[in-house]
Parts: sequence; structure tokens; C-alpha cells
Amino acid sequence: MLRGRWLAMLALCLVVAGVFAWLGQWQLGRAIDTTPPEPGMTEKVQPLTEVVEPGEYLAEPLVGQRVTTSGTWVPEDFIVVSGRFNDGIAGYWVTGQLRVAERTSIAVAIGFAPTREKADAAASALSSRGAEQAEITGRVISDEGPVVTRDPFDLNRMSPAALLSRWHEIDQLDVYRPYLASAEATAGLDDISSPAPEERSSVNWLNIFYAIEWAIFAGFAFYLWYRLAKDAWEREVEDFEDRRNASAAS
Repeated sequence: MLRGRWLAMLALCLVVAGVFAWLGQWQLGRAIDTTPPEPGMTEKVQPLTEVVEPGEYLAEPLVGQRVTTSGTWVPEDFIVVSGRFNDGIAGYWVTGQLRVAERTSIAVAIGFAPTREKADAAASALSSRGAEQAEITGRVISDEGPVVTRDPFDLNRMSPAALLSRWHEIDQLDVYRPYLASAEATAGLDDISSPAPEERSSVNWLNIFYAIEWAIFAGFAFYLWYRLAKDAWEREVEDFEDRRNASAAS
């Protein structure tokens, strides 16, 4: 085991184990949030522009943050989204494009309806009002992502990306990636049930698991060196004994 090649392999194992140990330490550093969000932070109403910018992804600690914004509805873009649940009741959301700046919009879930007929009637009533001014307070929530359905005209996910494909006046339009769930419904709709998000733990157990894995990999690097060196040594001992036995027999 003290031969040059095995010492060289041991040095290589030390380097590999050192890299694994550094990766494990890095994972541990990410596993514990030293600056967790303050309790109840999501319940403090903030201006939308201070929470997220158009085109940006919503940071995980800010999902469900209560925000406020104002703008003008685009009359042609009140769209019904199916597959919604309100306190366990299946139904629909009526959504709209709120133009919060000259060329900037956010998708807003305005309210809940238990039937498609009621949702369609509310969307039609909102469209008939024209380009109304509105001030919205609600929770900002990440895009659910579009899903392909059998009916291309049926939307069953709250996805600003999917809604954008049906909106009007979208040339050079900046759009918020998350959507806004309004706290108060209009047009005879029911308020959307949107409770405060659960408080996040300051410990990320998945990262701790990864850190343990890196420690195991580092130990395995030394075990592999030991196993290979021992096997080589045992073969050399066997060859030596075979040669000695052959010499004694002759």
C-alpha cells in the first residue's frame, strides 16, 4: 500500500474527498436560512412593484404576499378559467387583464362562480362596463403553467402565459409572470378563498440530505482506495507464496 502508485491514488482520493466535503458544507450552508421571513410578512400589504417586476419569477418567500395595485381593465379580456375550487366547492374563476402601466399588464383572478353560466354572465357584465379603472388588493401567486386539453378553448389552469395568447393589444406588452388573486370579488361573483400561506421552516431538509450524501461519497472514495490497494496486496502475497511453494517443490 505504500508503493508510489497507491500513494498517488491516495492523494487523488484526498482531492476528490475534499471536493465532496466542500460540496457537503455548501449544501449545509443552504439548508439553514439565517434570515427567514418574518412571521406574518405575507399579510402586510405592499405595492405590487415592490414585490415583483414584470417578467420576473416570484421568489418563493413572496408567494401569497398581499399586494395592492391599480390600473384599467381591458374590456375584451375577461376570460373564464375552469377547474377552480373555493372552500371545497368546484367552479370557475373570472379573470381579467389589468393594465397597470402604459404597456404593462397583470392577470387578475376577479372572483369565483359555482357554475359556468354564472361565470360567463359575470365576464359579459364586466366587459360591458368598458375600460374601467380599478384598484385591486389581493395575493400574488406563481403561474400554474399551461396544460394541453382536449378542448383548446378550455382553460383549466391559472396561467398568465396561456391567458396572454388570448388577450388583445399585446404588442410589446410587459406581463407579470405571477397572477393576482383579488381579495374582493365584483360583478356578483363570490370572493376567492385565498388563506395565508403556511409559515416556511428555516431548515431545508432536502439540502441536509444532500449534504449527508456528499459525506458518504467522500467516505466511499477512501474505501475504494483501500479496497483496491488491499486486493492488489493480497494478489501479490498469493503470487509470492505460489513462487515460494514452486521453488520448494523443485
